[in-house]
Amino acid sequence: MARAFLYVRADVVLCMSVLEWLVPPPPTEGERGFWSSVREALKGSHQDFTSGNLNRAILLLAIPMVLEMVLESLFAVTDVFWVGRLGANAVATVGITESMLALVFAIGLGVAMSTTAMVARRIGEKDPEDAAIAGVQAIILGLVISLGIGIPAGIFAPELLRAMGASPEIVATGSGYARIALGGCGAIIMLFLNNAIFRGAGDAAIAMRLLWVSNIINLVLDPCLIFGIGPFPRTLMYAL
Repeated sequence: MARAFLYVRADVVLCMSVLEWLVPPPPTEGERGFWSSVREALKGSHQDFTSGNLNRAILLLAIPMVLEMVLESLFAVTDVFWVGRLGANAVATVGITESMLALVFAIGLGVAMSTTAMVARRIGEKDPEDAAIAGVQAIILGLVISLGIGIPAGIFAPELLRAMGASPEIVATGSGYARIALGGCGAIIMLFLNNAIFRGAGDAAIAMRLLWVSNIINLVLDPCLIFGIGPFPRTLMYAL
Protein backbone atom coordinates (compact mmCIF):
# COMPACT_ATOMS: atom_id res chain seq x y z
CA MET A 1 0.00 0.00 0.00
CA ALA A 2 2.77 2.41 0.93
CA ARG A 3 4.67 1.52 -2.22
CA ALA A 4 1.59 2.16 -4.37
CA PHE A 5 1.15 5.53 -2.65
CA LEU A 6 4.78 6.42 -3.44
CA TYR A 7 4.28 5.47 -7.10
CA VAL A 8 1.16 7.64 -7.33
CA ARG A 9 2.96 10.54 -5.66
CA ALA A 10 5.92 10.17 -8.02
CA ASP A 11 3.55 10.23 -11.01
CA VAL A 12 1.86 13.36 -9.69
CA VAL A 13 5.21 15.11 -9.19
CA LEU A 14 6.31 14.10 -12.69
CA CYS A 15 3.08 15.40 -14.23
CA MET A 16 3.42 18.68 -12.37
CA SER A 17 7.01 19.05 -13.58
CA VAL A 18 5.95 18.43 -17.18
CA LEU A 19 3.12 20.96 -16.88
CA GLU A 20 5.46 23.57 -15.43
CA TRP A 21 7.80 23.02 -18.37
CA LEU A 22 5.04 23.17 -20.99
CA VAL A 23 3.11 26.08 -19.46
CA PRO A 24 5.43 29.01 -18.68
CA PRO A 25 4.77 30.95 -15.50
CA PRO A 26 2.96 34.27 -15.81
CA PRO A 27 5.26 37.22 -16.47
CA THR A 28 6.46 39.18 -13.51
CA GLU A 29 5.69 42.86 -13.07
CA GLY A 30 9.17 43.76 -14.35
CA GLU A 31 8.76 41.65 -17.49
CA ARG A 32 5.35 43.17 -18.21
CA GLY A 33 6.89 46.62 -17.82
CA PHE A 34 9.71 45.77 -20.21
CA TRP A 35 7.50 44.46 -23.02
CA SER A 36 4.99 47.27 -22.60
CA SER A 37 7.90 49.72 -22.96
CA VAL A 38 9.03 47.95 -26.14
CA ARG A 39 5.52 48.18 -27.59
CA GLU A 40 5.29 51.84 -26.65
CA ALA A 41 8.70 52.54 -28.21
CA LEU A 42 7.51 51.01 -31.50
CA LYS A 43 4.07 52.61 -31.31
CA GLY A 44 5.46 56.02 -30.46
CA SER A 45 4.21 58.71 -28.13
CA HIS A 46 5.40 62.07 -26.86
CA GLN A 47 7.34 61.57 -23.66
CA ASP A 48 8.67 63.88 -20.97
CA PHE A 49 12.04 62.30 -20.25
CA THR A 50 12.86 64.81 -17.50
CA SER A 51 10.68 62.79 -15.12
CA GLY A 52 10.05 59.12 -14.59
CA ASN A 53 12.27 56.05 -14.73
CA LEU A 54 15.63 56.65 -16.43
CA ASN A 55 16.03 53.05 -17.65
CA ARG A 56 12.62 53.18 -19.31
CA ALA A 57 13.46 56.50 -20.95
CA ILE A 58 16.68 55.03 -22.38
CA LEU A 59 14.75 52.03 -23.71
CA LEU A 60 12.08 54.20 -25.35
CA LEU A 61 14.77 56.21 -27.15
CA ALA A 62 17.16 53.37 -27.94
CA ILE A 63 14.81 50.98 -29.76
CA PRO A 64 13.69 53.46 -32.46
CA MET A 65 17.25 54.75 -32.87
CA VAL A 66 18.67 51.25 -33.38
CA LEU A 67 15.97 50.49 -35.94
CA GLU A 68 16.76 53.81 -37.63
CA MET A 69 20.40 52.76 -38.10
CA VAL A 70 19.29 49.42 -39.55
CA LEU A 71 16.91 51.11 -41.97
CA GLU A 72 19.55 53.65 -43.05
CA SER A 73 21.86 50.76 -43.97
CA LEU A 74 19.05 49.16 -45.94
CA PHE A 75 19.17 51.93 -48.57
CA ALA A 76 22.60 50.91 -49.85
CA VAL A 77 21.78 47.19 -49.62
CA THR A 78 18.69 47.69 -51.78
CA ASP A 79 20.63 49.74 -54.32
CA VAL A 80 23.37 47.13 -54.66
CA PHE A 81 20.79 44.34 -54.91
CA TRP A 82 19.16 45.86 -57.99
CA VAL A 83 22.24 47.44 -59.54
CA GLY A 84 24.05 44.09 -59.32
CA ARG A 85 21.95 42.97 -62.29
CA LEU A 86 23.57 45.66 -64.47
CA GLY A 87 27.11 44.38 -64.12
CA ALA A 88 30.31 44.87 -62.17
CA ASN A 89 30.85 48.48 -63.26
CA ALA A 90 27.45 49.52 -61.94
CA VAL A 91 28.13 47.89 -58.57
CA ALA A 92 31.53 49.57 -58.41
CA THR A 93 29.90 52.94 -59.14
CA VAL A 94 27.49 52.52 -56.22
CA GLY A 95 30.31 51.38 -53.92
CA ILE A 96 32.60 54.30 -54.77
CA THR A 97 29.77 56.83 -54.52
CA GLU A 98 28.61 55.44 -51.19
CA SER A 99 32.19 55.79 -49.92
CA MET A 100 32.12 59.49 -50.76
CA LEU A 101 28.65 59.83 -49.27
CA ALA A 102 30.07 58.49 -46.00
CA LEU A 103 31.70 61.91 -45.59
CA VAL A 104 28.28 63.51 -46.03
CA PHE A 105 26.88 61.09 -43.44
CA ALA A 106 29.57 62.19 -40.98
CA ILE A 107 28.70 65.86 -41.44
CA GLY A 108 24.98 65.18 -41.27
CA LEU A 109 25.30 63.07 -38.11
CA GLY A 110 27.46 65.72 -36.46
CA VAL A 111 24.95 68.47 -37.11
CA ALA A 112 22.09 66.14 -36.15
CA MET A 113 23.59 65.28 -32.77
CA SER A 114 24.06 68.94 -31.89
CA THR A 115 20.49 69.63 -33.06
CA THR A 116 19.13 66.87 -30.82
CA ALA A 117 21.03 68.32 -27.86
CA MET A 118 19.74 71.86 -28.45
CA VAL A 119 16.12 70.83 -28.99
CA ALA A 120 16.16 68.43 -26.04
CA ARG A 121 17.58 71.11 -23.77
CA ARG A 122 14.80 73.55 -24.64
CA ILE A 123 12.15 70.86 -24.29
CA GLY A 124 13.61 69.97 -20.88
CA GLU A 125 13.35 73.64 -19.90
CA LYS A 126 9.63 73.57 -20.89
CA ASP A 127 10.36 76.08 -23.63
CA PRO A 128 8.87 74.67 -26.87
CA GLU A 129 9.13 78.02 -28.69
CA ASP A 130 12.92 78.16 -28.36
CA ALA A 131 13.04 74.44 -29.26
CA ALA A 132 11.21 75.25 -32.49
CA ILE A 133 13.63 78.12 -33.16
CA ALA A 134 16.59 75.78 -32.66
CA GLY A 135 15.02 73.28 -35.06
CA VAL A 136 14.44 75.91 -37.75
CA GLN A 137 18.00 77.21 -37.38
CA ALA A 138 19.31 73.65 -37.77
CA ILE A 139 17.29 73.18 -40.96
CA ILE A 140 18.62 76.46 -42.40
CA LEU A 141 22.16 75.40 -41.54
CA GLY A 142 21.50 72.03 -43.16
CA LEU A 143 20.30 73.70 -46.35
CA VAL A 144 23.43 75.87 -46.49
CA ILE A 145 25.68 72.85 -45.97
CA SER A 146 23.74 70.89 -48.57
CA LEU A 147 24.21 73.59 -51.19
CA GLY A 148 27.87 74.02 -50.27
CA ILE A 149 28.54 70.30 -50.74
CA GLY A 150 25.97 69.28 -53.32
CA ILE A 151 26.62 71.86 -56.04
CA PRO A 152 30.41 71.32 -56.34
CA ALA A 153 30.08 67.55 -55.87
CA GLY A 154 27.44 67.33 -58.59
CA ILE A 155 29.50 69.38 -61.03
CA PHE A 156 32.78 67.58 -60.42
CA ALA A 157 31.35 64.07 -59.97
CA PRO A 158 33.47 62.51 -62.79
CA GLU A 159 36.64 64.05 -61.35
CA LEU A 160 35.75 62.72 -57.91
CA LEU A 161 35.29 59.23 -59.33
CA ARG A 162 38.70 59.43 -60.98
CA ALA A 163 40.25 60.66 -57.75
CA MET A 164 38.79 57.60 -56.01
CA GLY A 165 40.59 55.34 -58.52
CA ALA A 166 37.65 54.50 -60.78
CA SER A 167 38.45 53.10 -64.21
CA PRO A 168 37.48 55.05 -67.36
CA GLU A 169 34.60 52.62 -67.94
CA ILE A 170 33.19 53.27 -64.47
CA VAL A 171 33.57 57.03 -64.92
CA ALA A 172 31.77 56.86 -68.26
CA THR A 173 28.84 54.77 -67.04
CA GLY A 174 28.58 56.02 -63.46
CA SER A 175 29.01 59.78 -63.70
CA GLY A 176 25.26 60.31 -64.02
CA TYR A 177 24.50 58.34 -60.88
CA ALA A 178 27.32 60.00 -58.96
CA ARG A 179 26.05 63.45 -59.97
CA ILE A 180 22.54 62.68 -58.75
CA ALA A 181 23.65 60.97 -55.52
CA LEU A 182 26.28 63.55 -54.56
CA GLY A 183 24.37 66.55 -55.84
CA GLY A 184 21.26 65.44 -53.97
CA CYS A 185 23.10 64.82 -50.70
CA GLY A 186 20.93 67.53 -49.16
CA ALA A 187 18.11 64.97 -48.90
CA ILE A 188 20.33 62.86 -46.62
CA ILE A 189 21.31 65.80 -44.44
CA MET A 190 17.72 66.99 -44.12
CA LEU A 191 16.59 63.47 -43.22
CA PHE A 192 19.15 63.34 -40.43
CA LEU A 193 18.13 66.77 -39.15
CA ASN A 194 14.40 66.06 -39.19
CA ASN A 195 14.95 62.82 -37.28
CA ALA A 196 17.22 64.65 -34.82
CA ILE A 197 14.52 67.26 -34.12
CA PHE A 198 11.91 64.58 -33.44
CA ARG A 199 14.28 62.69 -31.14
CA GLY A 200 15.11 65.86 -29.23
CA ALA A 201 11.41 66.61 -28.85
CA GLY A 202 10.96 63.18 -27.23
CA ASP A 203 9.26 61.26 -30.05
CA ALA A 204 11.88 59.07 -31.70
CA ALA A 205 9.23 56.77 -33.21
CA ILE A 206 8.24 59.42 -35.79
CA ALA A 207 11.81 59.46 -37.09
CA MET A 208 11.73 55.67 -37.31
CA ARG A 209 8.45 55.71 -39.25
CA LEU A 210 9.85 58.31 -41.63
CA LEU A 211 12.64 55.89 -42.51
CA TRP A 212 10.10 53.09 -42.96
CA VAL A 213 8.28 55.18 -45.55
CA SER A 214 11.56 56.20 -47.23
CA ASN A 215 12.68 52.59 -47.50
CA ILE A 216 9.34 51.48 -48.95
CA ILE A 217 9.58 54.23 -51.58
CA ASN A 218 13.17 53.22 -52.31
CA LEU A 219 12.19 49.55 -52.66
CA VAL A 220 9.41 50.41 -55.12
CA LEU A 221 11.21 53.02 -57.21
CA ASP A 222 14.62 51.33 -57.43
CA PRO A 223 13.70 48.73 -60.08
CA CYS A 224 11.45 51.22 -61.89
CA LEU A 225 14.18 53.83 -62.29
CA ILE A 226 16.98 51.33 -62.91
CA PHE A 227 15.29 49.15 -65.54
CA GLY A 228 12.76 51.61 -66.95
CA ILE A 229 9.68 49.75 -65.77
CA GLY A 230 6.31 51.26 -66.61
CA PRO A 231 6.28 55.00 -67.38
CA PHE A 232 9.86 55.48 -66.16
CA PRO A 233 12.37 55.87 -69.01
CA ARG A 234 15.44 53.64 -69.05
CA THR A 235 17.62 56.75 -69.31
CA LEU A 236 17.16 57.04 -65.53
CA MET A 237 18.76 53.63 -64.93
CA TYR A 238 21.41 55.19 -62.69
CA ALA A 239 19.02 57.46 -60.81
CA LEU A 240 18.25 54.69 -58.25
